[in-house]
Amino acid sequence: MRRFLFLFPALLAAPALAEGYDRPIPQAQSATAEFWYALACLALVVAMVVVQRLVSRR
Repeated sequence: MRRFLFLFPALLAAPALAEGYDRPIPQAQSATAEFWYALACLALVVAMVVVQRLVSRR
C-alpha cells in the first residue's frame, strides 16, 4: 500500500511536463479597431479638458 501511495503522485505528475515557450506573433490591427481606438483617445482628451475646466473654476 505504501508503494502505491508513492507511485500515485509520481504518475500524476508525469503529464505535467512543460513545453517550450512559443512567442506570440503580433497581429495587425483592423480598421475597425483603429477607429475605436481613435474614438477612445478623443473621448479621453475631451474628458480631460472638461475636468480641467471644472477644476480651474473652483
